[in-house]
Amino acid sequence: MKLTSLSLWHVPLTSHETYYMADGKTCDTVETAVIAVDTDTGQTGWGEVCPIPHYLPAYARGVGPVLSDLAPVLIGADPIGPEALMAAAEKHLQDHRYAKSALDIALWDLTGQAAGLPLYVLLGGRRQKDLPLYHSITCIAPDEMARIAKEAQAQGITQFQAKLGADDDWQADVERLKAVRAAVGDGPLVYGDWNCGSTSLEASRVGRAVAHLDVMLEQPCASIEDCARVRAASGLPMKLDENAHDIASLRQAHALGIMDAVAVKLSKFGGLTASRTARDLCVHFGAKMCVEDTWGSDITTAAALHLGASTDPKYVLNVCDLSGYVAPRLAPTAPVRAHGRIAPPEGPGLGITVDRAAMGAPDLVIE
Repeated sequence: MKLTSLSLWHVPLTSHETYYMADGKTCDTVETAVIAVDTDTGQTGWGEVCPIPHYLPAYARGVGPVLSDLAPVLIGADPIGPEALMAAAEKHLQDHRYAKSALDIALWDLTGQAAGLPLYVLLGGRRQKDLPLYHSITCIAPDEMARIAKEAQAQGITQFQAKLGADDDWQADVERLKAVRAAVGDGPLVYGDWNCGSTSLEASRVGRAVAHLDVMLEQPCASIEDCARVRAASGLPMKLDENAHDIASLRQAHALGIMDAVAVKLSKFGGLTASRTARDLCVHFGAKMCVEDTWGSDITTAAALHLGASTDPKYVLNVCDLSGYVAPRLAPTAPVRAHGRIAPPEGPGLGITVDRAAMGAPDLVIE
């Protein structure tokens, strides 16, 4: 099999509601980059990356230039076995992992198709039938956040991420966590997420004020060291997200004791290849994982579900049905949530059928 062409689309994804986060970050309509890798056998591998603006060092419109630069390495190459071709791509162009993430996913899709196996088989074997979901709650008034939590709970959700810090009012954040905790009752997991937007002082004040509650904190500050200070001040468990992006950061976070849970997001690490390595290290450290991506639709959701399904259930905190938060759907028959859980696709590779025609003409074709 030889890679014959690359196609790229930029597709606006509109969230079902605006997500307000700390430090002025918002997520409403965000552009996702979708790539198709075509081969001389007629098979196509699909990849996707959807950076949220101002969230991480990533830019949706940067995917095209990266693919163009990598064209001499990619066109004519054998795409089966993603590690080899991704290593050649890294040698040619260092980093730009967010753009390479979409390419890596597409190569895994082709490899699964060639083997006639779902990706979860190639990533370690299926370890569970379906996976627990969390529901992300935008940072608005505490009573409204409680209402959203109860609605999600009625659909079977048992894990709730409450966004914090949008109004820079630590006392309001305390009320948000109290309201969501009370709304869902004892037992379900509740955690507050600042997306790096707080200071260690303000986040510590929040943590100390809710230390009597069964809650977890997520990535309050922009540095690992400041997150560690909040952990020490509050005594609450900590989930790391933005600061966990490679092996070195995972080792540092574990050493500082702030990796009770960690978000393994495909585009942070550079795709399934690097995320599988991160997954295995997190299992070694004993850290629970949220296996997902920064944002996106059916393609990246499917990839994350395969990685999650091939992970020891003991270490899977949750996954996210990103495609369920946005429109349009890129693969209308892809899996959807049911009773608070979601199962990976069953077919070879990613196991989804992307509606190529619905996206229109690609913005870039490299042959």
